Amino acid sequence: MESVATPWLWGGFLALVLALLGLDLGVFHREDRVITAREALSWTVVWVALALGFCGLLGWWFGADRALEFLTGYLIEKSLSVDNLFVFVLVFASFRVEPRYQHRVLFWGILTALVLRAGMILGGSALLQRFSWLVYVFGAFLLLTGLRLLRHSEAEHDPGRSWAFRALRRIVPATSRIDGHAFFVVEQGRRLATPLFLALALIEISDVVFALDSIPAIFGVTLDPFIVFTSNVFAILGLRSLYFAMASLLGRFEYLKVGLALVLIFVGLKMALSAWVHVPPLASLAVVVGLLGGAVVVSLRRTRELGRSPAGEAPRVAAGE
Repeated sequence: MESVATPWLWGGFLALVLALLGLDLGVFHREDRVITAREALSWTVVWVALALGFCGLLGWWFGADRALEFLTGYLIEKSLSVDNLFVFVLVFASFRVEPRYQHRVLFWGILTALVLRAGMILGGSALLQRFSWLVYVFGAFLLLTGLRLLRHSEAEHDPGRSWAFRALRRIVPATSRIDGHAFFVVEQGRRLATPLFLALALIEISDVVFALDSIPAIFGVTLDPFIVFTSNVFAILGLRSLYFAMASLLGRFEYLKVGLALVLIFVGLKMALSAWVHVPPLASLAVVVGLLGGAVVVSLRRTRELGRSPAGEAPRVAAGE
């Protein structure tokens, strides 16, 4: 599939993203402070509105099918990123990162994630254009991933026991002292990483792992690298505010992993059967919305029936968060 984007459109979009990130850290979050749930919810609405506005522009410029592809990819990426939110909670708790420093860690983490994902998307797009049969490999990978997630939907992440954490401890000289929002400090003439840097590194590693599922899933919706990249970017840009808005509510969505597993299975089958079966963009969007929406509704009903508090069983990052 030929991309709808011209070089000036790529450049304009990247300039917009850099401007939004500059406003975020340089104007609205210059000082280290706790992000309240109300503020985070407001920013979440802003990021969603920007994504929907961009979707409308795509529909105006390139037609309804491109807009539906973007919206479907955005929903898939946004939903799969919920796993990242659980990792954020556990990483910050493991390293005792105070709430006022968490936004800065997530800012740099997401900025790096954008660069890494851009490389993965461009590389994946080039491979699919050169070796079209790889679409079946991606489909089989997503199908197996969805089935594995469906069988182990209650699996939990423990950053403190991961191979990445052990490798970081061996490779990176570190201190347990947190010095403001600094990622490195000098102690006795040695430059040491602070817990904030270790938290940032683990968040980056986890994002790369999750991207191995989410990026092939969006390629199952569209092969246009511009649509894949922009849907990823808008989903990731709103991830920080979504974390601060939902950190205490994550325990209520216990069946969301089942919905995500079914979405991956659907997209995997769609890719694997693409030579024989064509699924229109609107039908793909309807299936994704139905599966994810159903998982959320069932989760909320189930937790209410069990009499859980709104916080569910999600671990808290720190008092006051």
